[in-house]
Amino acid sequence: MTQILDGKATAEAIRREVTAEVAAMVEGGARAPGLAVVLVGEDPASKVYVGSKTRACEEVGMVGRTVQLEESTSAEKLVSVIDELNADETVDGFLIQLPLPSHLPEREMVSRVAPDKDVDGFHAVNVGRLWLGEGGFAPATPSGIVELLRRYQVPMEGARAVIVGRSNIVGKPMAALLLRENVTVTLCHSRTRDLPAVCREADILIAAIGRAGMIGPESVQHGATVIDVGMNRLTERSAVEHFFPGDAKRMEVFERRGSTLIGDVDFTRVREKAAAITPVPGGVGPLTVAMLLVNTLRASKIRQGLGE
Repeated sequence: MTQILDGKATAEAIRREVTAEVAAMVEGGARAPGLAVVLVGEDPASKVYVGSKTRACEEVGMVGRTVQLEESTSAEKLVSVIDELNADETVDGFLIQLPLPSHLPEREMVSRVAPDKDVDGFHAVNVGRLWLGEGGFAPATPSGIVELLRRYQVPMEGARAVIVGRSNIVGKPMAALLLRENVTVTLCHSRTRDLPAVCREADILIAAIGRAGMIGPESVQHGATVIDVGMNRLTERSAVEHFFPGDAKRMEVFERRGSTLIGDVDFTRVREKAAAITPVPGGVGPLTVAMLLVNTLRASKIRQGLGE
């Protein structure tokens, strides 16, 4: 029987733990942790993400703040806002919602964030600390995956992991975090030769390539744990019928919305071989915001002299 790794339930448990820690901080006389999110422009998806982050803060007792800037905001103006947040003692962590409008240099703006407030873990200093095994902040999505594996007691030490996708947000930091857990890691990409054969070596297979249903059963060994980071939208009936054959509920969603979500894994077919697998939605996604809260809590404790 394949075990479904429930990211939503795990994220809810993490949030409850953060809520309790924040309450204890405040009762002890400390300031509630503060998180700010800088949003430039009116991108609908970005607005949804930012709203979910600020609401999550409020739900756990933190102070959530959104800094909304116009699409036409200049680089100089954004730098000024970043510098203000760096200097604001009530802000323990902040992030710049990506992507930025095309006229703004993302790497330069991210690098302007103070490393000790970089709860996204994207600053070069935190990237270096991660690979050196030092303190710092790691990106929320790969951190959430490690937490999910721990809580479901998936053996990591000595295991072999294959990560499909080498992005700076998921693939590369995922490799670094798994190395910390004494996992043997292979990092794959678009030019990896005979990708299915490499994937079949994995005890833990992590798909973060951004292609709907790319990882099929031919890429999975029996008994593997499969983590699906992908979030893709199917808009063609034929694709829904292919990936979800006989799934009346999924087809009903497609008929009602004109699309349905799928990860990078062909869930229906792969689950027959996997020992454990994450669903989409309800798998990795909810963990990202939960671990952002964990990073913010940690940043606040450090800044207020309360340890880690």
